[in-house]
Parts: sequence; structure tokens; C-alpha cells
Amino acid sequence: MQKNELSFLSSNNKTNIHVIEWVPDGLIKGVVQLCHGMVEYIDRYDDFARFLAGNGYYVVGHDHLGHGASVNDNSEHGFFGHPHGNDFLIWDIHLLRKVTQKKYPNVPYFMLGHSMGSLLVRQYITEFGEGIDGAVIMGTGYQPAGVLTSGRAMCKAIARIRGWNYRSNKVNDMALGAYNKEFEPARTRADWLTRDEAIVDKYIADPWCSYTFTVNGYYQMFKGIQAAQKKGYIDSIPKEMPLFLVSGQNDPVGDFGKGVKKVYEDYKYAGIYDVQMKLYEADRHEILNELDKESVYEDILDFFNAHLK
Repeated sequence: MQKNELSFLSSNNKTNIHVIEWVPDGLIKGVVQLCHGMVEYIDRYDDFARFLAGNGYYVVGHDHLGHGASVNDNSEHGFFGHPHGNDFLIWDIHLLRKVTQKKYPNVPYFMLGHSMGSLLVRQYITEFGEGIDGAVIMGTGYQPAGVLTSGRAMCKAIARIRGWNYRSNKVNDMALGAYNKEFEPARTRADWLTRDEAIVDKYIADPWCSYTFTVNGYYQMFKGIQAAQKKGYIDSIPKEMPLFLVSGQNDPVGDFGKGVKKVYEDYKYAGIYDVQMKLYEADRHEILNELDKESVYEDILDFFNAHLK
């Protein structure tokens, strides 16, 4: 296997997007494009990507705009751009897909998105779903429309006074503050991520996992969640696209399974033929970093293998 770092110019026309590819030895039987979550970066998926590459899959992913190395300087972490930040994220996913499909035009193409990345993939397949052979929606959730509208209004009000680059503890607490409550007395601020304490400690010590989103980042993310959940958009997902929803049973982002089940039911109601769901008992948010991650890896591999054409 070879691991290479690449880049392309973001759809914002001013930021180089950092890309990693994991190229398997021998025959490539499929492509998997990864979309990482909020306040992290693509190299955190190295172990999982190596597992897939070892099973014949070419794996590729990028640091989203405003994350990891996809910034012009550290002040841009958690900032997507105004007013088109959410669009930039979707278009960058599409740019990487187009480049990748030119390299490997005749193999099945899959996508996997975790957390914020799951919301981006859920949006992406409403706009660019044709030609995707399956998608894994990991660590996702559901938010009432009123909550999202209120969140956007709060961000907009703060931005009028402080600017879109401002980092608001109030907005951050509203969005993330409740996630650790179910795990109190908590050892750290990030116990909700995984039961693996070594992973939690490494995450907390990582500066690329420790900044606060700007009000722009939150505004654009709330906008994206609204799009991902909108019935008219869901109806545009190709009905033949296989979807696999996976989450931890104890993941607060998915409301401890209830939000994941709501998304599953919405997809079934939309007439998508092949929708599967699995909740992993006792697992928290980052199931690829959980104590039973080997089982998660194998289940996702089985999904990809089952949908090779």
C-alpha cells in the first residue's frame, strides 16, 4: 500500500485543499471517498483507510475547508466563507470525486461520511447522487427545523456585531455543550467521543481538534443540516442507491439512536430501496475509534463488498 498527499484548489478559489490517498497493492476493486467530521481532519482515519486498502479499495479524502491543513493560516480554522461556505464544502467534495473518477473510471464508487461529514454526504447525494454505488452515513443525527432556524438567527445576530470570524462560546455550548452530560462525572470534556481513553486524550492534545468554530462555521453547518433533512431534497436521492446508517447506541449526536432511526425512516419513506441501519451497543460517537472498532470495520467492508457491481 502507498499513502500519498495531494492537493487541489478549493471551489472558493483561494485555499489549497489537503488530500490523502491510500493506494492498495494489486487490483483495485472499488473506491471509497471519506468525509471527516467537525473539528478534525482526514489523517485521523488512517487506520481505517489502511484496512480498506488492504482489502482492495482505493481510499481518498480531504481536510474540509477550514479544517486541518486546508487553511491559509490558523485563523481560518472553523471558518467556511460567507455567504457560500456550505456550498464550498459540497463543491469541494465533488471536485475530489471528479478527479478520482478520472483516475479510476471503471470501478464502483462509494462514499462514507462521519458526523458533520455524514451531513455533507447526505446533502451531496441529493445533488450529485448519480453514479454513487453506495454510501455509509456514520454518526449522524436529526435536528428539528425550529432549532436550526434559531441557531442560524443567533449566529447572524452575533455576526452583525462581532463579524463572521467571531468564536462564540454561547453558540458552541448550544451546539455541543450537552454531549458530555450523559457521561458525567466525565473524565474529560470529550468523553462522549469514545470509550477508548487513549483516543480521547490524543484528541484533546491535538490543536487541530481543539479550536472553537466561528459563527460562520456554525451558521453554514446549520444551513447544511437543514438541506440534508429537507423532504424535497431527500426525494431527489437516487432510489437505487444503497445506504448504510451506522452509529453508536450511546452517541449523543444521534440522540442515543433516536435521531438515527428518524433519518432511516425518512429515507425509507422516500422510497430508497436498500437502506440498512446498525447501532453498536455501548459505543459512543466515533465508532471507528471505539473499543469494538474491528467489528465496525468488518461490517462496513461487508457493505462495500456486497454492493460491488
